[in-house]
Amino acid sequence: MGASLVGVLFAFKRIDGHVNLLFLLISEEVFQPFPAKSKFLAINPMKIVKLLAAIACLLPIASTFAKDQWSQFRGPGGNGHSRSTALPLEWDDRSIVWKTPIHDRGWSSPVIWNDQVWMTTATKEGHKLFAVCVDRKTGKVVHDLLIFEVESPMAITPENTYATPTPVIEEGRVYVHYGTYGTACLDTQSGDILWSRRDLNCDHEFGAGPASSPVLVGDILVFHVDGRDVQYIIALQAATGKNAWKTERSANFDKVPVHQRKAYGMPALVPRGDKQQMISVGAKGLYSYDPSNGEELWKVHHRGWSIFPRPVYGNGLVFATIDRDRPELWAIRPDGSGDVSDTHVVWKKTRRMPQRASPLLVGKLLFVMDRNGYLSCLEASSGEEIWQQRLKGRFSASPVYANDRIYFFNEEGACTVIRSASDFEILATNILGDGEQLMASPAMDDDAFYIRTAKHLYRIE
Repeated sequence: MGASLVGVLFAFKRIDGHVNLLFLLISEEVFQPFPAKSKFLAINPMKIVKLLAAIACLLPIASTFAKDQWSQFRGPGGNGHSRSTALPLEWDDRSIVWKTPIHDRGWSSPVIWNDQVWMTTATKEGHKLFAVCVDRKTGKVVHDLLIFEVESPMAITPENTYATPTPVIEEGRVYVHYGTYGTACLDTQSGDILWSRRDLNCDHEFGAGPASSPVLVGDILVFHVDGRDVQYIIALQAATGKNAWKTERSANFDKVPVHQRKAYGMPALVPRGDKQQMISVGAKGLYSYDPSNGEELWKVHHRGWSIFPRPVYGNGLVFATIDRDRPELWAIRPDGSGDVSDTHVVWKKTRRMPQRASPLLVGKLLFVMDRNGYLSCLEASSGEEIWQQRLKGRFSASPVYANDRIYFFNEEGACTVIRSASDFEILATNILGDGEQLMASPAMDDDAFYIRTAKHLYRIE
């Protein structure tokens, strides 16, 4: 008689809190009854070896289910880190798995969920705003969706686009954001618009344009609305798009010129005891908010405005850029309450700090790249400069880290790879074939980069 099958369900929890399930079909022959009419079962020692072998064969499947999803700007942790150990060190045209044209213009970074890669794009004059989905394996365009039409968009600088904010994605849904021109939630399978908002408007300033990206925090979608006219942070219910909370910036702008009231960053999640807080950089102030209700927990005053880089956290400190024209990097203890401007700023770095690229923290080392290619390695606890080197080109994309390597992409598409160490060591220099302008930060999965240039999206292994 053939053996029947017994199903065994294994569950394991990922670092992002999601639970993955693995269902094994196991032969009843693995089990055998105790003698003397026992109601219990014992494991057949001869069969358990086969069971363990079966589980070992399925572990790679479980690992695939548990992989990190590059779901937002700078990846699963929002800090540019990937746990991949198979990313390429060197590449050339033969390393290009596929190269897909992306129409019009956009600097939004790609985001990945399973086999979908999403980004936004827009016509040069900003009258039409799109969302594009590409198949991760084949590069085929799955969705090319017109999301909003804009009758009278404000003119922007040629260095920016109307599709610069990076989307954020989760299972079944992707959230696209175009600053004052609108926010929408899309069904990732059908491409249908589930909800949209076009009433959260601000004056980005003539020549500037949108740039702030959203972030998902549990069941809310959070983003900055920091214009010349209004300055606040808002959370929308991810399921419906309705307001969950809205908090006005508490800085006093009465004597601040209107062009110095805007900013372009996005919040970062940071521990606060056994809970979380959101670190949010606006014009003239850096703030901490309770993500559950938007309550301001603490703030630090600064002189800056038009700030792009996203803060990072580690070693008990928040590291944030506080200005665009004269960028400084500040290290701040995030355990305060109220105005902590005079008590919690641990150190400041003022020379050759990044205007656009977000800082990268690896262990106790902080790596920062300024626009002109000056790369600094700092001791995170003190801000002491360990070394500074000049790389070729100008830099807007934020660096990424994996497998003890750091990848820096310049605006001409060249990538310099260094070792993440206190000694400067270049491991490789790679050129992306066509030399197209590159402003978007790359995305990564287990073994590939997804690199967006002015006209294409590349998968490189």
